Amino acid sequence: MYDDRQLFPGGFPGGGFPGGGPPSSPPPGGQQGGNQQPPGPPPNFTPQMTSMQGGPGAPSTYSIDPGGIRRCMFRYTYIWLRRDAFWFYPVFVGRQSVAGWRWIGWRWVYFGIDLDKIRSFTCV
Repeated sequence: MYDDRQLFPGGFPGGGFPGGGPPSSPPPGGQQGGNQQPPGPPPNFTPQMTSMQGGPGAPSTYSIDPGGIRRCMFRYTYIWLRRDAFWFYPVFVGRQSVAGWRWIGWRWVYFGIDLDKIRSFTCV
C-alpha cells in the first residue's frame, strides 16, 4: 500500500503529508503569530496573472524562490498551480515548501505544498 511517509519521512510543514490531505487543524506553536488563521475571508476578486508572473508564453519550467514568497507571509496571497488557483495565507516558508491556510470557498483549511508545484503567486 502507498504510504506518504515513505516519500516524506520528515513530514510536511504543519504535520500533513501531500496526497494524504491537509490536516484539519495546524500543530501548536509556530513562528511570528504561529499558525493563526487569517483574520477573515480573502479579497472578493481574483487577481489576473501577468506574463511576468508566469502567464501565457512563460517558460514551462517553474521554480519559486522561497525568498520571493516569504514576503507574502501573513498576507492574502493568490496561488496559481498548473491546473488550479486559489487564495492562500502562508504562515511557514521552508527551503522547498510553503504551508498556511487555503480558502475553499467558505472557510480556511490548513494546507502545505512544495514550491516547485507553484506556477505563480501574488500577494495583496
